[in-house]
Amino acid sequence: MSDAGDACCGPDPAAPGDDEEADTRPPWWRDPALLPSTISGVFLAGGLGLEWSGAVVPALVAQGIALLAGAWTFVPGAVRGLARGRLGVGLLMTIAAAGAVLLGHVGEAAALAFLFSLAETLEDRAMDRAREGLRALLSLIPETARVSRAGGDVSVPVAGLRERDLLRIGAGERVATDGVVVEGRSSLDTSAVTGEAIPVEVGPGDTVPAGVVNGAGSLLVEATANGRDNSLTQIVALVEQAHARKGDRARLADRIARPLVPAVLVAAVLVALFGVLTGDPWTWIDRALVVLVAASPCALAIAVPVTVISAIGSASRFGVVIKSGAAFERFGTIRTVAFDKTGTLTRGLPGVVDVRTTGGTGPDDVLALAAAVESTSTHPLASAITAAVPGVTPASDVVEDAGHGVTGRVGTRTVRVGNPRWIDPGELRDDADGLAAAGATVVVVEADGAVAGLIGVRDGLRPEAAETVRMLHEQGIDVVMLTGDNTRTAHALAAEAGIADVRAEQRPADKAHAITGLTAVRATAMVGDGINDAPALATATVGIAMGAGGSAAAVESADIAFTGHDLRLIPAALAHARRGHRIMTVNIALALAIIVALFPLALFGVLGLAGVVLVHEVAEVVVILNGIRAARHPAPSRRRQPGGRLRPPERTLAATGGSGNDGAGTV
Repeated sequence: MSDAGDACCGPDPAAPGDDEEADTRPPWWRDPALLPSTISGVFLAGGLGLEWSGAVVPALVAQGIALLAGAWTFVPGAVRGLARGRLGVGLLMTIAAAGAVLLGHVGEAAALAFLFSLAETLEDRAMDRAREGLRALLSLIPETARVSRAGGDVSVPVAGLRERDLLRIGAGERVATDGVVVEGRSSLDTSAVTGEAIPVEVGPGDTVPAGVVNGAGSLLVEATANGRDNSLTQIVALVEQAHARKGDRARLADRIARPLVPAVLVAAVLVALFGVLTGDPWTWIDRALVVLVAASPCALAIAVPVTVISAIGSASRFGVVIKSGAAFERFGTIRTVAFDKTGTLTRGLPGVVDVRTTGGTGPDDVLALAAAVESTSTHPLASAITAAVPGVTPASDVVEDAGHGVTGRVGTRTVRVGNPRWIDPGELRDDADGLAAAGATVVVVEADGAVAGLIGVRDGLRPEAAETVRMLHEQGIDVVMLTGDNTRTAHALAAEAGIADVRAEQRPADKAHAITGLTAVRATAMVGDGINDAPALATATVGIAMGAGGSAAAVESADIAFTGHDLRLIPAALAHARRGHRIMTVNIALALAIIVALFPLALFGVLGLAGVVLVHEVAEVVVILNGIRAARHPAPSRRRQPGGRLRPPERTLAATGGSGNDGAGTV
C-alpha cells in the first residue's frame, strides 16, 4: 500500500521482498488475502442468523470468530504503529472494536472488523491492479538474446549485451536492446512500447527500440546500447520512480488525515467525559465509540493514491511514462504547452522540398550535380540532397570549405555547392528569399562559375503537428513555439502548424527564461527532446521529453517521457490527466463529506455503531472504485487519408532521439 494508507488505515510498509511476488494477483475468489475477510463475513452472517433464531451462545461464538478473523488484518499493524508513535485509522478501529466488546456489542464489533478488513483488502487489490500496467513494462525485456558470432549464433544473457553486438531476431521474438537493422526486412509490433497500433515496417538502416516484437521476417540488428542501459531500461527506471513519490494533492490528503486521527481521539474522549459529567456515562461512552468510527479519515487518505497510481499505470500502457504522482497532478492543471521545434514539431530529418533553376538547367540536373559533390559529406543537409538522388556517381577532387560549402569536379565541370553567403544566387536572389521565407535552408549550386539553381532543404513538420495544435486549442490550451532557429524559418513553420506565439533564436538559457515567464501566468508544459531543452524542461510546471530514448539530459530533466513521437499523444495525455485530476478532487470532497455527515449523526445518536460502520466502509469502497476509473484512457488517434482509410501515426521509434540542435545549418 501507499504511504497514504500507512498514515491512515494501511498496514505496515511491505518488506523488501514483497515486490517480488507473482506478476499479477490471482482472481478474487482464489486470493488468499481475502480469506480472513471471507471467514469473518461467513461467521458474521451465521452469527446474525443464530441470534435471530434465539441461539444466543452459538451466535456469540460465531460473532467472536468473525471479530477475530477480521481484526487479524489490521490490529497487529495498528499496535506496531502505536509502538513507533504512529497513529492511524487502524488504531481507531481497534479501539472502537475493543470498546464495543466491553459494552457488550460483539456483533457490532464483528461487523466493524469485517467491513474494515474487507475495505482494506479491496484497497490492496485495487492498488496492485493499478500497478500491473507499470510492472508489465519489466516483462518487455527478454532474459536472453541470440548474438551472431564468427562460429555461429550463441545465446547470451541480455545483461551481457554490448554495443555493436549483432543480434539475430527471429519471427515473433522480442528485441532485447536498441539497435539498427543491418540485414533483413520485417514489421515490428511497437504497441507495448510506443502505443502505436499499426505495425512498423523496417529494413536496413532503420532503428529499432528494445522491447518491440518482430513480425514474420528475420532481422540482423547491430546493438547501439548495452543490455542494461537502453531505451526500455530508462523507461522502466522512470516508471519505478512513480511508486516512490506522491503528488501535492496526496500530501494534502495526508496533511488532513494525520492531525485528524488524534483530533478524533480527543473528540471521543470529550464525548465520553460529557457523559460522565452529565451522569449518563455508558450512553455517551457508546456514542464516543461511534464518533470514533464515524470521523475516521481512511477514505480521505486513500482517495488520491489509488487514483494517481491507476492513472500512471494506465498512461504507461499507451506510451506516456510519468515519473511521479506530483508530475501527474501538475499535468492535470496545464493551460499552456510550449514546443521545441527541431525534432519535436519537426521530423528532425531535413529533406529537399523545392528546386529552382536558371533557364539552361533542369531540376534533376541541379540535384544530380549537388548530390555528386555532396556524396562523401556527412552534413545533414548533404544527406538530404544525396537521399533525393540515390546511386549518383561521386565527384572527384572534392574540397570542403568549412562553414561555406564544397567544391568538386563532376565529369569535366567544376561544381560548387554552398550557402548564399558564399555563392551569390544572382538572378535567383528573389527565389532564394522566397525559399528562406518559407522556412527552407537555401543551397546554391554553381557549375563552371555560373549559378545553375537553388535547392531548398527543410526539416518539415510532422504530419500530425497541425492536428495536435488544433486539438490543444480545442481543449482551451495555448500553444507556444520556442526554438533556436532563425526568425523567418520559425514563423514559417509555426504558421503551417497553426501556432501564433513564436519565440525564435532562443539559446537554452533563453528558453528557460521564457518558460519562467509563462509559468508565472499559467501552468505550462515544455515539450522537447534535445540537450538544449533540458533547462526549460526542468523549469516548466511539467517537462515532457519526446522519445524516452532520445537525449539523456532531456529525459532526466523532464517529469514525463513519451516513448513514441506521435504528437497527438500530448492532447490525449492531457485529457487523461485532467480526468484524473477531476477524479482526485471528487474523491477528496467525498471523503471529507463522509466525515462531516457522519460525525453529527453519530454524536446525537441518529446512527449506531453498525450503521456508521456500514455507511463509512461502503463509502470508502466507493472512493476506491472511483479512483480506479482513472485507469481508463483514450487510445492514440489515427488520422484518415483521403477516401476514409485510416493512416497510421508517423513511424518514429522510441530509440530515435532528436538532434537537440535548433540552429539552421549550412552546407
